Amino acid sequence: MIDRYSTAEVSAIWSDENRFAVMLQVELAACRAWSEKGRIPADALEDILSKASFSVSRIREIENSVHHDVIAFVSSVAENVGENGRYIHIGLTSSDVLDTASSIMLRESLALVRRATLDLDAAVVEKAQRYKHLPCVGRTHGIHAEPMTLGLKFLNWHAELERDIERIDLAASQIACGKISGAVGTYALCPPEIETRVCELLNLTPAPVSNQILQRDRHAGVMNALALLGCGLERMATEIRHLQRTEVGELYEPFGSAQKGSSAMPHKRNPIKSERICGLARLLRGCLVASMEDIALWHERDISHSSTERVIWPDAFHTIHFMLLDMTGLIRDLGVDEERIRKNIEFTGGLIFSQRVMLELIDELKVPRETAYKIVQENAMRTAQGEGQFLELLKADARLTGVIDETRLASLFDVSFYTRYVDRIFERFRL
Repeated sequence: MIDRYSTAEVSAIWSDENRFAVMLQVELAACRAWSEKGRIPADALEDILSKASFSVSRIREIENSVHHDVIAFVSSVAENVGENGRYIHIGLTSSDVLDTASSIMLRESLALVRRATLDLDAAVVEKAQRYKHLPCVGRTHGIHAEPMTLGLKFLNWHAELERDIERIDLAASQIACGKISGAVGTYALCPPEIETRVCELLNLTPAPVSNQILQRDRHAGVMNALALLGCGLERMATEIRHLQRTEVGELYEPFGSAQKGSSAMPHKRNPIKSERICGLARLLRGCLVASMEDIALWHERDISHSSTERVIWPDAFHTIHFMLLDMTGLIRDLGVDEERIRKNIEFTGGLIFSQRVMLELIDELKVPRETAYKIVQENAMRTAQGEGQFLELLKADARLTGVIDETRLASLFDVSFYTRYVDRIFERFRL
């Protein structure tokens, strides 16, 4: 189990209590800005700052009558402030508060995801370094191809996670944006200086231009970063699922002493974590599609985006955070059957060396390519059909008699030839 982070942190960000608390931060920042401009008296500001509070239950009670969550929120706060409550929400439209507050929550959520991604990456890097030089068979189309190392698989995952972190950082920078520009973005009742000061107080960047809302490509960028991260986790999980198959048996998910794999078959040890991650990645992609469809709104805005965002934002962050925690534990405790990996290299009777044999015939011995390909392929097919080991069949092929001696031919069946640049590849990364 991983206890450093918890999805409870995501819940805390997206709870009603926190959402309204962040909205209150925005409202109070606006009050400070107006007070600095002289519109709100200093004593009224102090009164507002000391009394401003809300009750979620009271907000819900008011909302049941007015059917508008921001009006209900502002009314609840104003009730607690009293007479000076009239200064709250001056010149603002609802989306000034909602979108600016949402930017803060999205930024905080991305920070959680970034930390969890770094944790996962550390686990992946540890495995990459541990198995850096462990030869294994590489597969293309699910078929044995040529030798590589297990460490390279993990290094490849690390490289993608680095790009995921870059995408998270980009999304965070683009969403760390506020707008206090009024009903259609003209600042008619709330001058740009107020927006600048509010954003400064909240550590946000003012939107250079907006209408009633922040434009939703920013938010789709956040969902895109999460969905692509989920796709990367799915890629890792899919590889682990395949390598745990009975016929392959190279990697194994951790399996507790009291764990059970099947209600019917006591022998089962299923890759349930990997399968779960693959399923959740599909859910994330659905959130991305909804977010992309939220970009095109009517004129200066409608609220067709609002209903989906209330669902997809917390759901997406809960989902990706859980996936990251799950995958980190899986990688840290991943079982590696090194003996099975070695046996699988030999499983095809030497066929994984076919390209090197062909190129030796072409490059060094000047055999025409079509002839070399034909000789190697015919013996490879015979090997695949169980007629013998690839090397022995090549040695016995009359077409190669006098063309290449047996010692030179055997030297081509050397796994280390394929892994000799592994260190060079690892040197490209700062691990």
